[in-house]
Amino acid sequence: MKMQRVAVVVMAMAMWGTLPTLAMAQSSSGAGASQTPSSQSSASSHVQPGQSYRKPTNAQKFRNYLFDSFGPYALIGSAAAAGINQASGDRINGTGSGSPPEWGGGTGPYFERFASNLGINLTATTVRYGLAQLLQEDTIYYRCECSGFSHRLVHSLWSTVAARRGDDGHYRFSFSNVAAPYAGTMTAALGWYPSRYDPSDGFRMGNYVLLSYAGVNVAKEFIYGGPHTLMARTPFSHLTGSDKP
Repeated sequence: MKMQRVAVVVMAMAMWGTLPTLAMAQSSSGAGASQTPSSQSSASSHVQPGQSYRKPTNAQKFRNYLFDSFGPYALIGSAAAAGINQASGDRINGTGSGSPPEWGGGTGPYFERFASNLGINLTATTVRYGLAQLLQEDTIYYRCECSGFSHRLVHSLWSTVAARRGDDGHYRFSFSNVAAPYAGTMTAALGWYPSRYDPSDGFRMGNYVLLSYAGVNVAKEFIYGGPHTLMARTPFSHLTGSDKP
């Protein structure tokens, strides 16, 4: 019970540190008629491939936070991970009833595992954006401005452990990106997983989550890069400023 309280406190602190700031910015950004030309320009200048970098507004951060928490990658990834957990037996006990084996098999336990994986991702994403606010990092994924499969692949993998900083958006190693997956799995291991799970299990699971985020970045690079790239290749690109050099 003491460990569960610690996990709940950690998650609550992360939520408290991230959401109020971003939500307030989201609310203030909605006053379209009252925006100044400079603020409108900033809101529509989120970087696209081939464009110069400009810091995202808090409203854009909040929109990307929601995308990373509840978007297609989060839902599909949680569903796939739940299926893998369901199919894999516990290697230690050899029960064949999924992981954790205490949850058993069947439809109900599958959705329990799905909710668990979604909760891990939500916690990790909240911690990532919260730490990024404190450390002044931009952890939103940006597609590579380069060309060529290998260059784009390296960029997507590097972005798993790096973030943009400063007014010029230079990439640096990111503590926020690296620590967030382990915060999510530690919370799960000490919070809602069976009592036999401990911090070592949280660290072990965090390694897999970090690898899965690398896969998500590859998908963002080659398939769909998130809400700020949605309009980039459509006839309506001028509405978001994605057609501007």
